[in-house]
Amino acid sequence: MPGNKQSHLGKFIVVLLVLLVVSVIFGVSLGSTTTSPSVVVKVLLSHIPVVSSWFSAPETAADAIIYKIRLPRVILALFVGAALATAGAALQGLLRNPLAEPYTIGVASGASVGAALVIIFIGGELFGFALLPFAAFLGAFLTGLLVYRLALINGHMAVETLILAGVVMSSFMSAILSYMLTLAGENLQQVIYWLMGSLGLRGSEYFIYTLPLLLAGIFLLCFYGRDLNILTFGEETAGQLGISVERTKRIILLLAALLTGIAVSLAGTIGFVGLIIPHLVRLMLGPDHRVLLPVSALGGGIFLIWADLVARVAAAPVELPVGVVTAFLGAPFFLYLLRKRKRSGH
Repeated sequence: MPGNKQSHLGKFIVVLLVLLVVSVIFGVSLGSTTTSPSVVVKVLLSHIPVVSSWFSAPETAADAIIYKIRLPRVILALFVGAALATAGAALQGLLRNPLAEPYTIGVASGASVGAALVIIFIGGELFGFALLPFAAFLGAFLTGLLVYRLALINGHMAVETLILAGVVMSSFMSAILSYMLTLAGENLQQVIYWLMGSLGLRGSEYFIYTLPLLLAGIFLLCFYGRDLNILTFGEETAGQLGISVERTKRIILLLAALLTGIAVSLAGTIGFVGLIIPHLVRLMLGPDHRVLLPVSALGGGIFLIWADLVARVAAAPVELPVGVVTAFLGAPFFLYLLRKRKRSGH
C-alpha cells in the first residue's frame, strides 16, 4: 500500500513538472504578438551555457521579447503563485480549516496597506522600490500578529476565532485603504491597478533581490510539514509528542506573512490562489503536509502562469488584471467549499 502511494505521488509530480514546462513555453509564446513554441524553445536553450553552442540564437527582436520581457514575467508568476499557495496550505493546516488563506485571515490586506503607503507617499524612487517589500511584509506581519493576539484565549490561540478575527481585520484594513485612496493624488491610478493585481508591475531587477526571501520562506514552511501533521491531532497531543505548539504557530504565521507580503509587493493583491490549489492537491494526494506544501507550491506557480496568460490574451490588446481572473475562478470555488462544509455539518 505505501508503495502504491509513493508511485502515485511520483507520477503526479512528473505530470506537474511536464505541465510546468508546457506552461512556461505557452506563457512565453502567447501575448500581444504570438511566437512559435519552437522559436521559444530555441531562444531559451540558446541562453543555457551548457547547450547554447548547439543552438543558434533567433533574431534579436524575438530574443528580446521572449528572454527579456515575457520570461521574467512567467518566472514571477511561478514564484508568486508558489508563495501564495504554500502560505495558504500552511494556514489551512495550522487552522484546520480549508477556507483559510492569506486573504481570508487579513494578512494580505495588511500587506496591501503597507505597500500602498510606500506607493502613495514615497512613489517610484529607488528608495521606494527597495522599501516596498519590507513595508508589505511589515504590514502583513503586524496584521497577522494582531489577529493572533485577538485569537488568544488563556495564552493559547483558538483556531475557531482566528478566522473571524481575520475577517474583522481585513475589513478594517480595507477601510484604511479606502481612506488612503483619497490621499493618493496623482498615484491613484497606479494604486488602483496595483490593488487589482498584475504581474506587469515590477521589473526583473526588482524581483531578483526578493527571490532569495521567497525561496527561503517556501523552503522553511515545507520544513514544518511534519509539525503541521502532528498539530492536526490536537494541541495537547502535539505537546505530548514534543512539539512547542505556540512557538510553531508563531513561526508558521510569520513565514506565511513573509511570503504574502513579498507576493503582494511584487504583484499586488491576487486572491484565491492559496485557497484553490491546496484544496485540489489535498483531494488528489491526501492531507500529509510533507507532500501537500511542496506540491501546492508547484501547483500554485502553474496556476498563476495560466491565469496571467488568460489575463493577457482574453481581452487583447487590453490586459486584464490577473487578480480579476483569479477572483472569477476563486469566488465560485469558495462558495462551493462553504456549501460543502455546511452540508457536512461543520
